[in-house]
Amino acid sequence: MKRSFDLSTAALHILAMAFMLSDHLWATLFLSQEWMTAVGRLAFPIFAFLAVEGYFHTHSFRRYALRMLLFAVLSEVPFDLMYSGTPFYPVHQNVIWTLLLGLLGIRAMEAVRARGKRWLFLLTCVGVTALGGVLGTLCMVDYYGAGVLTVFVFYFFRRRKWLDLLGQIAALYWINVQLLGGQVFPFSLFGHSFELCEQGLALLALIPIWLYKGRQGFHNRAFQYFFYAFYPVHIAILTVIRKMWFGI
Repeated sequence: MKRSFDLSTAALHILAMAFMLSDHLWATLFLSQEWMTAVGRLAFPIFAFLAVEGYFHTHSFRRYALRMLLFAVLSEVPFDLMYSGTPFYPVHQNVIWTLLLGLLGIRAMEAVRARGKRWLFLLTCVGVTALGGVLGTLCMVDYYGAGVLTVFVFYFFRRRKWLDLLGQIAALYWINVQLLGGQVFPFSLFGHSFELCEQGLALLALIPIWLYKGRQGFHNRAFQYFFYAFYPVHIAILTVIRKMWFGI
């Protein structure tokens, strides 16, 4: 029987890294190429989705969380140098902190769900969601509280049912267009004027996410750590190139 086309976990990681690289190339070297950051809008929802999948497939949440904590710390100085030009910039933290906050929230919700009391689980979901949004904003992680909420979206709508897919669309639209907003591009179509929210392009990330059917694809320890190391290493390289090229 012929298998339908799908994307593996490894393929999603590579796609997300490519989208992120496009965004960071824009931020460091090609500020006039607005299309590069537009492409980059697709990266974070894929990373958020993969973080949730990782939670449910890891053999040890403790090791998973500690690994993310390690690379969040290692990434902070390169991230601060890229965005502020200084090694310490306390008002904006890198995206791994965002993912980690989301995973800790999921851990709390799953711990309550395991007790089997539905009403307590629902109350916990409301409380953790609100707390995650507040902490993400107060800690000034990348994408702020909206980023933490994005992680929760892929937890609450994790099943492959149509209602879950519609929930993902609605929730990501609200988060990216209503909460985050940002730059808009006016355009005309059939004599009518419209505005396209650049951050709203993040919803296109749902296309590769929906093509994922649970297949892991190529995987080994070296490949796993390559995914983690890519984040701080490519940021550091781009920052050095910018310093050599522009002197900033």
